[in-house]
This record gives sequence, C-alpha cells and structure tokens, in this order.
Amino acid sequence: MKAMGVIFDIKRYAIHDGPGIRTTVFLKGCGLECAWCHNPESQAFERDPLYREGRCAACGACVDVCEGAALSVVENRVLFDGAACTLCAACVDACVRNARELVGREVTAGEVLAEIRKDRVFFDESGGGATFSGGEPLAQGAFLVEMLRACGDEAIHTTVDTSGYAERPVLEEVSGVTDLFLYDLKVIDDTRHQALCGVSNEVILKNLVWLSGTGRPILVRFPFVPGANDDAENLSALGKFVAALPRAHPVDILPFENVGRDKYGRLQRICPLPDTVPPAPDVVNSAVEILQGYGLDVRVRGERR
Repeated sequence: MKAMGVIFDIKRYAIHDGPGIRTTVFLKGCGLECAWCHNPESQAFERDPLYREGRCAACGACVDVCEGAALSVVENRVLFDGAACTLCAACVDACVRNARELVGREVTAGEVLAEIRKDRVFFDESGGGATFSGGEPLAQGAFLVEMLRACGDEAIHTTVDTSGYAERPVLEEVSGVTDLFLYDLKVIDDTRHQALCGVSNEVILKNLVWLSGTGRPILVRFPFVPGANDDAENLSALGKFVAALPRAHPVDILPFENVGRDKYGRLQRICPLPDTVPPAPDVVNSAVEILQGYGLDVRVRGERR
C-alpha cells in the first residue's frame, strides 16, 4: 500500500459516523467552503498553522526562528501574517508551551490501516468499521480507494462521508469498494448553494442521482443551520429532491452546533457564523414534519422520528 495522502485526525470510538463503533479518518482538503463548517482546518489541502493563544507566553522564541518573518510581538501579543508563512514548522519546534501546531500530516494507506486495525474488536462487537471523512475524502481519490480496498480485504465495514463534490469517475471507483455513503445535502437552490458553500451544487445533485441508481446504501444527511438553510422553501425542495431519487433513502437532520467557532480562532481566521446558535427543538421538529410529508424516513442525529 504505497498511496500517500494527507490527513488531519483519526478519531477512535466514533458513534455518529455510521453504524456501530467506528474509527473515523479525516482527510484534508475540500472544494467547498461552507459557512457553518465544523472542521475549518480541513478545508485547505496544505497544512494549516494553528495557534492556541491561551498557552502562549509571548516569549518571542517563535519569532526568532520564523523563516518567513510571519510572526512578530506587539504589545505582549504574537501577531501572525498568514501570507508570509512558509509552513516551515520552526515555530512549532521552538514553542515550549505547545501553543503552535501544523495541522495535517502525510501518511500511507498502510499506516492508516494499522491504526484502524487496533479497533477491530470493537467493530466486530458493535457492527462498526472505518469511516472516511474530511474535508472531502473524494478529493484524494486514489488514496481513499486504496484504504477502502484494504479494509474490504479484511472484512472491515467502510463508510464514506461526502459532499458528493467530485468528478464522476472518482465516485464510480469509490462506490465499488464502499459499504455505506453518508451524503450531505445542504441547499438545493444553486444560487444559494454558491453563496453559502462557495461552489455550484450541480455536480453534487447529479452524483447523488447516479449513486442512488447504483443501489449503494446511502444515508442523506442535512446540516440544519438557523438563518442559512432552515427555511421551509429549502426544506421542501430537499424533500422533493430526495423523494424523487431512483431509490428510497433515509434522511438524517444534523442540527447546527457551533463547534467550529473556536477552531477559526485557533486558525487565526474569521468565523463566518460567530453568533449562530443551535436551533430550538420545536424548529427541528417542524423540519422533521416537512420532510416526512414527502414520505421520507427522517432521523435527527441518527434517531428515527
């Protein structure tokens, strides 16, 4: 297994990324820039400099070793110029308080499989397996396929969590070695999708129609974000679209939680939705009723309603 890829995390004992207890591998890089992204550190394909200001003593050690002069101390605070950063990692090595980190590491499929194998006993007992998320895992197609095939060779259940934003040949190859897809649908109207996610959803919708026609198991997931895509118009459009797919698929509503806000701060970037709060239970229930009106099997965070 020689394919190389870039990941930013491996989460063990995951229970919301597919059936059973799972090991979730987070691949780096995504073509979308969703305003509510929970993992902003996943968006860029290259490594991301991360800074935990609460740990920083402003001692200046990182400034002294920075190759690109991207760091400076002003009024007892270390300031960062992202445009000047060369990702040399010298600041990471120099910081004795572990305030700095580069997110993302290059690995082989074999190295990832070795980590997945450690949890094999939990998979066998719970009906779990390995989930590949991101970022957008389809953006590293060759690496993803090699990991999926390796898991299949060892009878490890595989799940791919995707936005569907990929060229069809990549999806076709991945679909042949994947047991379950978690397919995110965010906004049906293309103009709104471009405004909220940065790209057209034309390929996303076409890929879902094609994938549904193959008979592969799919759980459609809907990130439910107040003020962004929670209106009746979008819910009705989503319900109509999913109900018209070649095969029936359940829909899982994922109510918004602003877990990405602090991450944007550590990445020294501005959070697009800093003040958005989770939707009230009655608002979520109304969304469930709208989608159920189209004959859909609706869940909220995996629980049937």
